[in-house]
Amino acid sequence: MASDVHADQPLGRTGPCARWPAEQGETIRQIVERAGDKWSVLVIGTLENGPVRYTDLQRSIPGISQRMLTHTLRQLRRDGLVTRTAYPEVPPRVEYALTGLGATLLVAVTALIDWAGTHHDEITRNRAQYDDEALGD
Repeated sequence: MASDVHADQPLGRTGPCARWPAEQGETIRQIVERAGDKWSVLVIGTLENGPVRYTDLQRSIPGISQRMLTHTLRQLRRDGLVTRTAYPEVPPRVEYALTGLGATLLVAVTALIDWAGTHHDEITRNRAQYDDEALGD
């Protein structure tokens, strides 16, 4: 019998999921979901150049609500990707920054953001063409 590198994987599993140990699949899917979430991507990208105050983060990310920014920051902190530093000043000052782990995501995040910006027009045209064709079906 030939040895199989992925002998512990369910039959028929291919692609990136086949590289995960079955018992870690759920956690890895949760991590991918967090790292790929649109708000997480934009927050991580915005923190690229160092600590940013909450209000500056909100101003820098069009369309994010206060509730969603707060939720996203909490989740990123929980995963150890972002730190929160509160300074004992009046008025209070709070800054968010990437951790070392969070900084490891910057290459992927900025590549994704740049890709979206580069291909925006083409994708918009493709959507319009698809929608026009779908109306004809």
